[in-house]
Amino acid sequence: MSSGRPHPDLATRALGWRRACRAAVCDVVEPWAHGTVLRATDYPDYYEYNVVRVEDDPQMSVAELVVFADEALAGLAHRAVDFEIAAAAMPLRADFSALGWQAQPLLWMHHETAPPPGPDIAVETVAYEAVQALRVDWLRADGFPDYDPDEFHAQARRVAEARDVQVLAVHAAGEPIAFAHIEHVGDGAEISQVYVDPRYRGDGRGTALTRAAIVAAGNKRDLWICADDEGRPKELYARLGFRPAVTTMEFLRMPPA
Repeated sequence: MSSGRPHPDLATRALGWRRACRAAVCDVVEPWAHGTVLRATDYPDYYEYNVVRVEDDPQMSVAELVVFADEALAGLAHRAVDFEIAAAAMPLRADFSALGWQAQPLLWMHHETAPPPGPDIAVETVAYEAVQALRVDWLRADGFPDYDPDEFHAQARRVAEARDVQVLAVHAAGEPIAFAHIEHVGDGAEISQVYVDPRYRGDGRGTALTRAAIVAAGNKRDLWICADDEGRPKELYARLGFRPAVTTMEFLRMPPA
């Protein structure tokens, strides 16, 4: 394994992967002075695809960025500003937080070495709808309690299916208690979701799911996974052969309750 430091070439490829994923979904792609405004008019509740992307250091105040986001994302219930350069975003974090925006540094990781042997836990390929209750639980636990689950998840499913989603699950007593998504664009793939019911954590199910997802992704040029840069899962992913590529920063203002 590497020292854990991001590599410039991997950073370029990771940002290229993110851009390709959005380009495959967004029907509005408009340049602005410091990046791109992206919107997916068929998926207005899907924050990832309705966002102001900042691609350099804009040298703008938070107040100026908020005004621009209000104009660029007018008509949407949320506001999202995504910095591709985390170092440019960090000085703004406190001011965004003071205005009630959520801040999340995201570490994008690239799979490079085979994972070591792991727990013998059965992982199955399942239909998309088989783990829907787990998706709802995850989103609520992740700070999205006031969304319309039917509308959001209908949009999320259409996006996932457009990216040729594969769904894996672990079961207990005949019920799914953990799941993972693998999504594809071009010659790349991403393990885009890994979730274990909190009642069943600590016994290697997340490890087993991620290992199975690596295998299920197949022989792709690039396999990516994303982790909260301030959380613990990135340590698990490193043990399973993922190398840090780049850290980005997302600022999100949720819709009013």
